Amino acid sequence: MSVKITSFNLNGIRAAHKKGFVEWLNKSAPDVLCMQEVRASEDQIPADILEQGYHAYWHLAEKKGYSGVGLLTKDKPISVEMGIGVDWIASEGRVIKAEFEKYRVFSIYFPSGSSGDHRQVLKIDFLKHFLPYVKQFVNDGKPTILCGDYNICHQAIDIHDPVRNASVSGFLPEEREWMSELIASGWTDALRFKHPNTPDIYSWWSYRARAKTNNKGWRIDYQMVSPSLEPTIEMAEVEHEVNISDHAPVSAIYQI
Repeated sequence: MSVKITSFNLNGIRAAHKKGFVEWLNKSAPDVLCMQEVRASEDQIPADILEQGYHAYWHLAEKKGYSGVGLLTKDKPISVEMGIGVDWIASEGRVIKAEFEKYRVFSIYFPSGSSGDHRQVLKIDFLKHFLPYVKQFVNDGKPTILCGDYNICHQAIDIHDPVRNASVSGFLPEEREWMSELIASGWTDALRFKHPNTPDIYSWWSYRARAKTNNKGWRIDYQMVSPSLEPTIEMAEVEHEVNISDHAPVSAIYQI
């Protein structure tokens, strides 16, 4: 069966709603939409988003207006789980997993370290917990997709100015090494599998200095897939023309 999966950091679902989220959702029509940075409580989710024929699931942060992940799925999952068994990660609403009959999908919002040293320490702690957690799914027989805003550019090709950003959170050597370790453990970057050497493919742009107009961006949003999905990837792209958030949707179609 053909399945379209999209990962999208909304930078606030209420703000995205005002900028045409529902219209985009109906036009793009993913089978599963993995959302990050929802930044709302469940009673603040705009009602018409819940009226588009999707099953909705949320793992929201305890802190109001902060973080949070969610899923909109056309088919009802067998089960949905939140978190990875670490209290502080659960309190920030960073990981949600849906199990379907033939595959599973995660929506993940990795911490950003850009606001200061304390957050960078927590980001590294998240990485240390997350890698051993997802190793259990890489070859367990069920195709798995790790969608999310990873807040890391993996290679120089994934960032518009690798030299100037070499010491900036999101492109630090230890973060990039972690991404390499994730891939070495068996996961495949779906977009790079389809477009291994294509430059200037970004998924986030600062709102400052006309960054998106000039395509001075970062590719920090990914779909990492288990090995059995590699030959099934029909399409992988960034919907860069969408201007609902400072991120763009990252979509892929799989024959599962």
